Amino acid sequence: MDFSKYEKPEYYVNRELSWLKFDERVLSEARDKNLPLFERLKFLSITSSNLDEFFMVRVASLKDQVHAGYKKKDIAGMSSEEQLKEISTQTHELVRVQYSTFNRSVLPALEKVGLHLVAEHENLNDKQAEFVDRYFEDNVYPVLTPMAMDSSRPFPLIRNKTLNIGALIAKKNNKKHTKELEFATVQVPSVLPRIVEIPSVKKGERTVILLEEIIERNIGKLFLSNDVVCAHPYRIMRNADLTIDEDEAEDLLVEIQKQLKKRQWGEVIRLEAEEKMDKRLLGILKEEFEIKDTDIYNIPGPLDLTMLMKVYGLDGFDEYKSPKYTPAPVPQFQNDKDIFEVIREGDVFLHHPYMSFDPVVNFVRQAAKDPDVLAIKQTLYRVSGNSPIIAALAQAAENGKQVSVLVELKARFDEENNIVWAKKLEKAGCHVIYGLVGLKTHSKITLVVRREETGIRRYVHLATGNYNDSTAKLYTDCGIFTCDERFGEDATAVFNMLSGYSEPKSWNKLIVAPIWMKDRFLSLIEREAENAKKGLPALIRAKMNSLCDPKIIAGLYYASSCGVQVELLVRGICCLKVGVPGISENIHVRSIVGEFLEHSRIFYFENGGNPEIYMGSADWMPRNLDRRVEIVFPVEDEKIKKELEHVLDLEFKDNVKAHILQPDGTYVKPDKRGKAQINSQMEFCIEATEKAALHKHEEKKSRVFIPAEPAEDIEE
Repeated sequence: MDFSKYEKPEYYVNRELSWLKFDERVLSEARDKNLPLFERLKFLSITSSNLDEFFMVRVASLKDQVHAGYKKKDIAGMSSEEQLKEISTQTHELVRVQYSTFNRSVLPALEKVGLHLVAEHENLNDKQAEFVDRYFEDNVYPVLTPMAMDSSRPFPLIRNKTLNIGALIAKKNNKKHTKELEFATVQVPSVLPRIVEIPSVKKGERTVILLEEIIERNIGKLFLSNDVVCAHPYRIMRNADLTIDEDEAEDLLVEIQKQLKKRQWGEVIRLEAEEKMDKRLLGILKEEFEIKDTDIYNIPGPLDLTMLMKVYGLDGFDEYKSPKYTPAPVPQFQNDKDIFEVIREGDVFLHHPYMSFDPVVNFVRQAAKDPDVLAIKQTLYRVSGNSPIIAALAQAAENGKQVSVLVELKARFDEENNIVWAKKLEKAGCHVIYGLVGLKTHSKITLVVRREETGIRRYVHLATGNYNDSTAKLYTDCGIFTCDERFGEDATAVFNMLSGYSEPKSWNKLIVAPIWMKDRFLSLIEREAENAKKGLPALIRAKMNSLCDPKIIAGLYYASSCGVQVELLVRGICCLKVGVPGISENIHVRSIVGEFLEHSRIFYFENGGNPEIYMGSADWMPRNLDRRVEIVFPVEDEKIKKELEHVLDLEFKDNVKAHILQPDGTYVKPDKRGKAQINSQMEFCIEATEKAALHKHEEKKSRVFIPAEPAEDIEE
């Protein structure tokens, strides 16, 4: 089907600007006074860390395009220069709102609950000042490295994302500080806590100060033969997109590769400076970092609000935090049965973090120990710091099993971590595959091959999220266990493809990218459009992290124009426009930003009244569909299909954490007046806990103790 008439720039939203809209939604959580105060701190912190990554990768990639003279426009018809200009305008506004929230709303609220943040060291009383100075002498001073700049010492290399204090210093005899001011800088050490608790004025209250304020107060001790004329914190962001973003055409790659130097010290793309910084000092930083005014952010408060996570972690404020949710046990595994026995009884659905991630870890652990298990194969994208899965895989290899692990070395910002794990696994005797050239392997699959009485049986775990036991408590993801032979055959084919580059002639069930996933999705969308034309039931419901593939969007526009209702749950980037007359009137988009990070991908197609549901690791983005190894799989078990329909139903009813996309590109919260409040994440927590409790009760009932018959007396 030719969808080209739907691929006009005016029908699309630029992906970077759409991402900024997502960070605005995160910030709106911090602004929500119905949320516990410390949860609001958490969202302010996440807004900052999101923005950091956005600059290091996305803005950096656009800057590279400008330097390379790349002229191609994006799907919304914007050049790289236009995007950068608009990003700068919107980001400045986002940061302004962020600090206004912090200064005008959050800080006063913290004061009320008895936590004081001393924002300026000048406000310390004598007792506090004495404490701070002693703390500096004992703990901070020995760690600092002050660096001055003069004719013999060039401007020092400032590391990416580090917090620094810049100062202007003058020789002691230069009384009026009129001439020869020199620049000096000191890095605020990241090895020391940024939040320091100090004595409070009133009993029962707590007071903290930031490390940079302690250093600033004592900065004169670092330059004894000089006067410190002024001292202010600053922070820079460098281009960290060293693995050039492959989202654009190959000609871009060639271009940029010519231009880019392999550098750990990428160009400075953002400078954050304290708002009241001395103009002379700012001038020096601007010149040395070769940065334009549009990339300078004058910050009215502490730099780098990711430190609020540390405030969140302070003891003693539990009443101002959401109660911690403990994932509920998975009902099917609440017994003494072996995990393989449970899977043989029928497919098992997992919904994290509402249900525990333990069965996934136990699946690998048990396979490692089980004498009948012959082989374990798994893909790893991001693993936790102390991963029990890695330990189990290593154990399995030491126990003489065939263990093949695909470790994706190109997982952004986890590269180093993954190299360490890969080496550890190799040492233990695992076959380690390092991803495919030019493709990231993002699929989530584990295969266990077991020898049983009936012959060889394959057990498969397929999921939407990473094999990471830490993020499984924070991200919403779905997965299934199955021993359906068709899935087993496909799983074997996937690993053969990854290790030996051999693609099977056909696949039973799995839809694999980049081979034919996009085409399959397009044909499923088209089938709904044809059904709508025939007057048959037609509906598309899809949940994902991001939607920016132009072909898929054009397909959805076509389906909408044929009368298909399209309901989308897109957490982050959405390049589709709603409400365009004749194009997207039947498309509705919402985004949920809540306690947990929405991460699962679920795709529902009505199929004329015989619904098909798929889950998997792929978003509808070019990178997922064209340049990654991804797996999407059909859900065939009727019970699990019902569960997934319920998941989608509940999320589409959410009116507490949902934001609804408007035709003008903004997102608004739904009107709750007169309606019952539905927070889908909290509902899932309650449901999972209740199901587990009910199952435990049932299990207990079925285990009624029947005493054994008394042994008959043995006749002498």
